[in-house]
Amino acid sequence: MLTDLPNILTLSRIGAIPVLVALVAMGSAMTDFAACLLFIAAAITDYLDGRLARARKQYSELGRMLDPIADKLLVGASLMMLAGTGHLPFGGLYPAIIILAREILISGMREFLASTRVSLPVTRLAKWKTGIQMTAIGFLLAGDGTGRLLHMPWLPVGLIGSILLWIAAVLTVVTGWGYLVTAMRHISRHDGASKIAS
Repeated sequence: MLTDLPNILTLSRIGAIPVLVALVAMGSAMTDFAACLLFIAAAITDYLDGRLARARKQYSELGRMLDPIADKLLVGASLMMLAGTGHLPFGGLYPAIIILAREILISGMREFLASTRVSLPVTRLAKWKTGIQMTAIGFLLAGDGTGRLLHMPWLPVGLIGSILLWIAAVLTVVTGWGYLVTAMRHISRHDGASKIAS
């Protein structure tokens, strides 16, 4: 299973994280640009691994387990590095906290519901949230230094990234609330069924 292409792409996302962290830590315009490109490549693998798994019918429990883990590790590490290096301008730390808190909440709910054989399907709005979130992180990793490096000093890269991150945070709250309501409904049914059975 580890040699299946979809799983290799998923593992490559995890493997990219220490390289991404090192590039951001170096703190130059060139390494920021390289970190942005690496993040974009990792985000593309997130789209490709699922598509390839469906096309090749290479479904596996390992892939189902690793894919969300890789996504959360990539996003979490990127946001923490951005916060630690001061690359979250315009109050960007607050939407970052909201996004990370929501990821932990949803992960906990999914783990519990999995024990009751119930899954939380990904909504269309949640997919939009993920796309905007990934784009925001890409802009923030690039920073204003990348604009100057590409001879576009007029481009407010950091501002664009911060605005997109705030939008992603709003969508995070909306979709997180939807997931929470759905999860609580399933939990209530499960508790009700347990009382009847007892």
